[in-house]
Amino acid sequence: MKDNELLAKWDSRHAEAESLGRVATVLEQNIHLATAGCRALDLACGRGANALFMATSGLEVTAWDLSPVAIGRLERAAGEQGLVINTAVRDVIAIPPEPRSFDLILVSFFLERSLAPVIAAALRPGGLLFYQTYSRVAVSDEGPSSEQFRLDDNELLTLFPTLKVRVYREERLLGDTRRGWRNMAMLVAQRV
Repeated sequence: MKDNELLAKWDSRHAEAESLGRVATVLEQNIHLATAGCRALDLACGRGANALFMATSGLEVTAWDLSPVAIGRLERAAGEQGLVINTAVRDVIAIPPEPRSFDLILVSFFLERSLAPVIAAALRPGGLLFYQTYSRVAVSDEGPSSEQFRLDDNELLTLFPTLKVRVYREERLLGDTRRGWRNMAMLVAQRV
């Protein structure tokens, strides 16, 4: 897909969406690991549910997305809530974060494997990576149809070998698949 087509696709999705999205489970369950006031990045932020959640949790938030429509919706919501979020329309693949620039990086429902070393390097010493996205083995068809944008078994653990794993969850098809946390993998890892 060409860059213009990709942008048009995401602008359309973000314009038509009824809500700002949902907060990533990895963030909701583990925000207590973040230090208040730390510099956080919501990478490929979409409409900004995660950025807003981090800002209300006392973090200094930066949010980047390719879609001007998504960034516009986030800016409006932040203004309505009286929150300060540093936003930018930014192609995170072409212009990734600088080394040692953030204390926390959140990646939710975005998978570009080639960025993994750059994301790890963008963490300051002691910094945390919060990552959540879809896995290939799933109990439903939720998520992207292309396997290119889904994780293989334990793949998320292998993408960030320089980071120390603090939290990991991937249930796959074990046990009662009607219960639990399915279709995804989550990771919290630290740069030591």
